[in-house]
Amino acid sequence: MVTADDDGHRLRELGAGDVAEVQRFFERNPEYFWTVHGEGPRPDEAQNEFADLPPAGMPYRRMSRLGFFDRDGALVGVATVVGDFIAEHVWHIGLFIVASALHGTGVAPALYGRLERWMVDQGARWIRLGVVQGSAKAERFWRRCGYTQVRERGPVTMGRKTNLLRVMVKPLAGGKLAEYLTLVERDRPETP
Repeated sequence: MVTADDDGHRLRELGAGDVAEVQRFFERNPEYFWTVHGEGPRPDEAQNEFADLPPAGMPYRRMSRLGFFDRDGALVGVATVVGDFIAEHVWHIGLFIVASALHGTGVAPALYGRLERWMVDQGARWIRLGVVQGSAKAERFWRRCGYTQVRERGPVTMGRKTNLLRVMVKPLAGGKLAEYLTLVERDRPETP
């Protein structure tokens, strides 16, 4: 499925034929990997992203890898989302990267808005994600997008780094945070 916003950016689901293009995108935009993993993207980073699945015991309905393309067809952003993750209508953003050259231009919030509308159209009532604690730029971005921290998780080894994660949630389409925490008990602040 391909859809475009008024600003000309297109969103489409990515498949196995896009792995090489996503790898090139990661290599041109390594900031996320340095921040989260303490190293640049590995030579098989995109292949691993396409193969990655939620841990056993965490049910989900679908995994979607999405690409954002500009008017010229260049890949300018990548997202991985998990639909009906742990509970129905809960969606999880596992990855959201926008080309570094576009940071500070207003494109990242626009692309995120596009992604959020897409998830709502698919049935999302809550969206959750994890942000590396201390990644000030990412923490500010997600707060501006309406996310609230519900708990911390970790330490989690990610590449060469060990991180604490801020688990953040955004209620949508009439969903309430209290209702979410009833559905996803693991995200309650008091949960070990």
